Amino acid sequence: MSEKHIYKVVFVNQEQVYEVYVGNVYQGDWYGFVVIEDFIFGEKSTIVVDPTEEKLRHEFAGVDRCFIPMHRVVRIDQVKKRGTAKIVALGKDGAERCDKVAPLYSPDKK
Repeated sequence: MSEKHIYKVVFVNQEQVYEVYVGNVYQGDWYGFVVIEDFIFGEKSTIVVDPTEEKLRHEFAGVDRCFIPMHRVVRIDQVKKRGTAKIVALGKDGAERCDKVAPLYSPDKK
């Protein structure tokens, strides 16, 4: 019987670093895109324990697969168990900073 893998995918989206847990990651048919699917979130309860994870749950609600530009992916790890999905501000002015992530050149920046 094959073992079910869990992947932690870290990527940059709109000046924020997203960390999500998914069941499948692969190179898509569209050149330059990584596909993530089968999003894994914590059990839904009546008490919201982590508002960031709840925000991600709503953002990806109804999404079967997500196509991420390859140059926006920071890291993909195969992990033994799911952690907490989160969003961290990338900018210097953000309340939370992610100093270990440097954005690549993007043609829309001047």
